[in-house]
Amino acid sequence: MTIPRAAPQAPPPDPRPNRSRSVLRGLGELLITLGLVVLLFVFYEIQVTSWFSARKQEAATDELRQRWDRPSGGEQRQRLEPMPGNGFARLYVPELGPEFPFTVLEGTDRESLAAGPGHYADTALPGQRGNFAVAGHRSGRMAPFAELDELRSCAALVVETRAEWFVYRVLPMRGEAAGWNSSERGPKCSGVAPIGGPYQGVRGRTVVEPARREVINPVPGRAPGTVPEEWRSRLITLTTCHPEYSADERMIVHGVLTKRYPKVGDRPELRPPELAEG
Repeated sequence: MTIPRAAPQAPPPDPRPNRSRSVLRGLGELLITLGLVVLLFVFYEIQVTSWFSARKQEAATDELRQRWDRPSGGEQRQRLEPMPGNGFARLYVPELGPEFPFTVLEGTDRESLAAGPGHYADTALPGQRGNFAVAGHRSGRMAPFAELDELRSCAALVVETRAEWFVYRVLPMRGEAAGWNSSERGPKCSGVAPIGGPYQGVRGRTVVEPARREVINPVPGRAPGTVPEEWRSRLITLTTCHPEYSADERMIVHGVLTKRYPKVGDRPELRPPELAEG
């Protein structure tokens, strides 16, 4: 009598493919989660912060207008004494379209810049000899200076105060300075030319490291006090982060004062013609 042989059994399934699939599935879910977190962060930084900043900018503008509308004597009307965190001027950049104007606040602390462009408190005031320097965000918080890289030489930068309008224009760019001829460039460039002397090398737009604070000095690039006040030009300087969505560097735009208009008390509708440029 023979004993029948047992049928051969199949080997147990290898568990490694299942483990590999589980690891890959978990990694995929983690990447999706991280992607959603990044998208939410970007949405918050660009959209949510801009919404909050718009409310703060609106409040600063309303408060500024109310102050300007209060009756005051001639001397008090002319006096410009910015208070930290408060708006004191309006900045118009016609070439950048309807996003402007913005109320400029005194100070460049986090809270002030969350409400709009901020004036470097130790720099000149609008129209004064020296350097009226203003910082602004390039992404998020309304990004008032998002498109500074699109400004061309001679673009108007108009500053409004309670008593006056000041028209600055962007200086020639680095590649334009050598052959610059204002008359050939049209009426917008009247009064705009490369500035010599201690301003040699000051151009319309540059990119510098964040630590290069000398760009907002009374004479950019020169130590304060080395150039007498009566020899100083009347400049405006706008600073923002560079490149966009990064703080690795700073973009700097320099302009020079070309015109000023006193406000006419009984004709508030009169505005500088430069505001119509685009």
